[in-house]
Amino acid sequence: MTGAAGGIGGAVVRRLLSKGDVVTAADTAFAPGVVHADPQVDGDLPGTLYRVGLDVGDTEKVESTVAAVWDSVGPVDSLVNGAGVIASGPGAATTDEDWHRQFSVNAFGVFALCRALGPRMAERGGGSIVTIGSNAGVVPRSGMVAYAASKAAASSVTRSFGLELGPHNVRCNVVCPGTTRTAMIEGLGSESDLVAGRPELFKGGIPLGRIASPEDIAAVVVFLAGDDARHMTLQEVVVDGGASQR
Repeated sequence: MTGAAGGIGGAVVRRLLSKGDVVTAADTAFAPGVVHADPQVDGDLPGTLYRVGLDVGDTEKVESTVAAVWDSVGPVDSLVNGAGVIASGPGAATTDEDWHRQFSVNAFGVFALCRALGPRMAERGGGSIVTIGSNAGVVPRSGMVAYAASKAAASSVTRSFGLELGPHNVRCNVVCPGTTRTAMIEGLGSESDLVAGRPELFKGGIPLGRIASPEDIAAVVVFLAGDDARHMTLQEVVVDGGASQR
């Protein structure tokens, strides 16, 4: 699980641990270069947790970390691409640095992990890859030019890998959250505005009338990662309370 220290990433990790799974949580917030067991899990969950520091935009670190996890923890059955960054603002004011950073993490990171783990899963006869995209990659968004483009790219990368890996029983799906109660929505407006929408920005409201919790998204991610979704691949599942009307 990349981006494991974030709101959605943390919820996915907890849900997997509650099922008794062995989970390797990867994030830039963790100590780099070392895969270590962490017995300090919430609520004495039955799963086993490992942590490793990883910047998904660094090719060499991705390759070495995947190899280290594979050798020390064991073969990876499921990959969840959850690492993500955002820099909102008008497209005309978006800097090259903002653009490259968001594409490095949100899009290239997905590519690098799929490239590193996809063939390994295929060689073992199967696996699952789930990328956490965004409904901003599904419909145009004012003030999110680089973010929306990077998330659309992440979705395309994932589903394209799905075509190549499908014959080897490796499934590749995308979950596209809408507004979710994480640090990423800070500065995007008041809660009432986020729920009601912003007509002046051509942004619709949320028909279900609430902001998603990270657990709402995690439930769908874990479903797609597991055997209950064994006949689902190349899917882009939008979980946004109806905001994008898809």
